[in-house]
Parts: sequence; C-alpha cells; structure tokens
Amino acid sequence: MKRFYFLFCMLLWTTSCSAATSTRKYDSIFSFGDSLADTGNFIRTGALAFPVIADLPYGETFFRRATGRCSNGRLIVDFFAEAFGLPYLPPYLAIENGSTYKNGVNFAVAGATALDPKFYTDKKLGHVLWTNDSLSVQLGWFKKLKPTICSTKQECDNYFKKSLFMVGEIGGNDYNYPAFGRESKQELNALVPLVLERIISTASMLIEEGAVEILVPGNLPIGCSSVYLTLFQTPDRSAYDKYGCLKAHNSFAQYHNNQLKLALGKLRKKYPQAKIMYADYYNAAKQYVHTPLHHGFTNGVLVACCGGGGPFNFNNTARCGHTGSKACNNPSTYANWDGIHLTEAAYGFIAKGLIHGPFVSPPM
Repeated sequence: MKRFYFLFCMLLWTTSCSAATSTRKYDSIFSFGDSLADTGNFIRTGALAFPVIADLPYGETFFRRATGRCSNGRLIVDFFAEAFGLPYLPPYLAIENGSTYKNGVNFAVAGATALDPKFYTDKKLGHVLWTNDSLSVQLGWFKKLKPTICSTKQECDNYFKKSLFMVGEIGGNDYNYPAFGRESKQELNALVPLVLERIISTASMLIEEGAVEILVPGNLPIGCSSVYLTLFQTPDRSAYDKYGCLKAHNSFAQYHNNQLKLALGKLRKKYPQAKIMYADYYNAAKQYVHTPLHHGFTNGVLVACCGGGGPFNFNNTARCGHTGSKACNNPSTYANWDGIHLTEAAYGFIAKGLIHGPFVSPPM
C-alpha cells in the first residue's frame, strides 16, 4: 500500500499529493552533513587548491555554473527548500559579516566526517581526509551564528519551532575513507557505534539549542555506487544481487541505518517534545535501482554519467572534472553523476519520496 501511494504521488502529482507544499511548513532550514548536502562550503575552505567541483561540468544542468555542489545540479536540500517556498540555503562560509539569513544556512562540507579527523589520523585509518570540518566543527559554526539570528531564549524558541534541522546525510565518509583504504569489515563495524554516538549527540545538542523538528537521514545503498562497484569488483557473481549491486556493502549500509533508527528511538524518549524524523535514503533510492526504466533512468543507475571510462565509468586516475573524463549528454537519464555522488534527477526523486512518500518516519 505504501509503495502504491508513493508511485501515485510520483506519477500523477495530484493536488492532494502536493498539498504539503501549498502552505509553507518551515520558515527556515539548517543543514549539516557532507557532500550530499554541501552547497558551497568546501570550495571556500581552501582544503584543495583546485577542487574540480568548482568548475563545470559540475552544476551544468540547473545552475549552468559550478556552485560547489557535488552534482550536475540541485541536491536533496535544494529540493526541500523549493518544496517549502524557501530560497536555496547559502553556505555558511559565504556569509558576510552583518548579514542575516532568516531562511536558514547550510553548514555541510564535502568530505566531512561525523567523527573528528584526529580519530582517523591517530588510528591511521584509510586515505587522507578531504577536510577537517567535521560534524563538531559544523555545530560550532551554528552556535557562532545563532546570536545573529535570535537574541533571547523566547525569540529563539519562537524562531526555531518553525525551522527544520537536517543532520546529514553524515557518516558515509567515516566508512568511505577506511573502506577505500581496504580496512577490514571488522574495523568498519567497530566504527558504527562511534559514528552514531556523534550523530545522536549532535542532534541532542541542537535540541538543547532550541531545535524542535530534526530530520536525520540514513546512508544510501553504497553497494550500487560506481566507485564501490569499481574498487570492489569481483568475478564472484554471488557477491552481487540481481540488480548488480554489491551485497556486502549494501548490507553494511543497512546495518548502519538499522542501528541509527534504534538510536533515534532512544533520543525520542529523551526529548518527547521534539519531532525526530528518520529519512530513509536507502529505500527511497532502491525504488529506482529496482526499476530504473520506469523512473526515466534509461542509461541505468550503476554507471556514472561523468567519468573516465571503465565498466562503471569510474576511473580513479580520470575522475569527473579531471583530464581524461567526459560528462554524458543527458544526465537526467542517469542516477549516478560522478561515481560517488548522484545526479540532480536522482536527488530529486529521493527528495519527493521523502516529502510526499513513505520514506520519512514519522512522516513530515
């Protein structure tokens, strides 16, 4: 029945399905996370001298220019802003002194981890991290910005009760860095409770700061991503499901998600006055993984639109934006953009499934 309702909304887009957007539910959105949500912070950190996401073909589809988003166009947070009649969230690092942003701010940074970078350097886990701006840094940015938004507790309470706080997606890079460095499954499993503790403590601190409605996403089906399919490809066909995704990596994503849902349940008991929502990115994405043609992904969901060749068009020596790579002509027919991140079409599909479909619990 839930699946029927979701397809009904997606295919017909009737007045009843879009009624949630006819009246603004939120006056502002505050977003934390990594490259799935970053609207331009990373390119302003100076972490890399010449980040490819600062140039075309990134941003080519919607903005017609690179904005620092790791996609060809809009992200899930952008579709959320549109749905609630809000402007696109400015990246925190683009805010000028004296300016006010009453409609929200984006603190997410591409490459960010939930755990602090020192944890990974001390344990020598995985590759060199892209950024030091972890979840705790982003929370610090929010606390620094808060006095410019509201000055008294009453004013803050009134303001934040009309705000949506999106804590993630975050945690994916905590696993990507060591996974790409070929760390063991046991090492990755050991990270899960630590990552979840940081996500939950951040949500808790935001509630203490006045947040009333918090959306916490789970991880995507990483076993269906071009980078994982390339790095962990194997001739053993039993390692893949019938859709061509890696079973073990999707199982790990589901393990993280299941543990996150349990942790959020405990957080709801601690803060019964808050609405704490779980965003099921995994199963929202699985809809188009299972039936790509039905959802317009005629070029599939496993092969990247922009890349430098290989069976999944992901080549670590010629990644999207680098010499030797090329972007496809019609990104809307692909779900995967650059091997790691999704296309605007895929992000839009997931966003609609969250806002109008059955993939947020409790529903928005």
